[in-house]
Amino acid sequence: MGNSLFFFVLCFSFVVLETCYSFSDQEKDKIEQLPGQPPNVDFSQYSGYVTVNQQSGRSLFYWLTESPANRDPKSRPLLLWLNGGPGCSSVAYGAAEEIGPLHINSDGKTLFSNPYSWNKLANLLFLESPAGVGYSYSNTTSDLYNSGDARTAEDSYVFLVNWFERFPQYKHRDFYIAGESYAGHYVPQLSKIIYERNKGVKNPVINFKGFMVGNAVTDDYNDYVGTFEYWWTHGLISDSTYKSLQTTCEGKSSEHPPIECIRALNAAEMEQGNIDPYSIYTKPCNITSSLKRRGHYPWMRGAYDPCTERYANQYFNLPEVQKAFHANMTKLSYPWKTCSDVVGEYWADSPLSMLPIYKELMAAGLRVWVFSGDTDSVVPITATRYSIDALNLTTIANWYPWYDNGKVAGWSQIYEGLTFVTVTGAGHEVPLHRPRQAFILFRSFLENKAMQRSQNSI
Repeated sequence: MGNSLFFFVLCFSFVVLETCYSFSDQEKDKIEQLPGQPPNVDFSQYSGYVTVNQQSGRSLFYWLTESPANRDPKSRPLLLWLNGGPGCSSVAYGAAEEIGPLHINSDGKTLFSNPYSWNKLANLLFLESPAGVGYSYSNTTSDLYNSGDARTAEDSYVFLVNWFERFPQYKHRDFYIAGESYAGHYVPQLSKIIYERNKGVKNPVINFKGFMVGNAVTDDYNDYVGTFEYWWTHGLISDSTYKSLQTTCEGKSSEHPPIECIRALNAAEMEQGNIDPYSIYTKPCNITSSLKRRGHYPWMRGAYDPCTERYANQYFNLPEVQKAFHANMTKLSYPWKTCSDVVGEYWADSPLSMLPIYKELMAAGLRVWVFSGDTDSVVPITATRYSIDALNLTTIANWYPWYDNGKVAGWSQIYEGLTFVTVTGAGHEVPLHRPRQAFILFRSFLENKAMQRSQNSI
């Protein structure tokens, strides 16, 4: 404590406030130890708040898990991970059950190490966005009722600018963005802002290299067409309901579908029965009371609950956990939840298509990868393939199987400007269902190398 005070006074005396404040705030955000964490944690962790709007008091919560010491975190790139919803927590999903190094045990109190954590390849930054999601908050209540794509992207950009000031060692480091589901909107839109504001800057602080999205909401028309086709071809709905969906929904706004479309969607939901739509061949969790609406789009209302959500709701509401995370300092009037009950319900703006942004960023030479788990019926592989096809890209390497340990792990096609990868047997959250294959996918993305064609072990 005395040394920290001396350092601060020394910095003040020499008027190098920006850097000193950054490192001082950085040290305040350092996580000494999380309750229930395993003994073999060999990486540094930080978490806390970054204010993105002073006037309204919007502050976003982040969790940084650096690469292990034996993997030289200083030489590793930085990856920002975003989950969608809209209104769902990247800490709950991306960090605590997908790509993060620490996952939650079924007791809701202890953690275990993820052997396929992506922090072995990159430093991972998880952001709860927009305000009202997870620990992120706003002092202006109306902010929770008028969130939308545009403000979410702008707030996320402001977060990054301020975060890099707090963590100056990451300035100019190779930087990537990844996410899934409705982050299929978040990721391209944030990427566009960064790209445009980096124009003309010789050595940008945010050294943005590219993005990757999985099972991503991309284009309203193609998402409808591909989703209904997936349901029908996988025997989830009747012929008559399929035809009704085609005539009443396709070509209509997914944000405000007509009543006839809603009736057809309700019929489809009844016909599908008690399955997990996010992973159609996986037994659904029998704790039906914990189901959450995780989708902005009408067909996403039957929520995914592999029970890991329940563990997250227990763990992140523990007072000792919030203290360790430097979270909930303002004592929010509502509990931490995997998905906000308010934010997604009152979403203000959602562009019909991300494809124009894809075209712009691919033309700029940024790396763009898209991946898809093939057992997801919410944003299925067919929807993604229709969206990619709508880009009319030149094929560099035609559809081929890629392998892991001598077995087909999925398929890939390489286009001019975009790489598409499928992961067989994976649901909506690819790293949750196929962690090893997702790890290999991310490694290939970072190296910008095609997926393994050989049957030899990797």
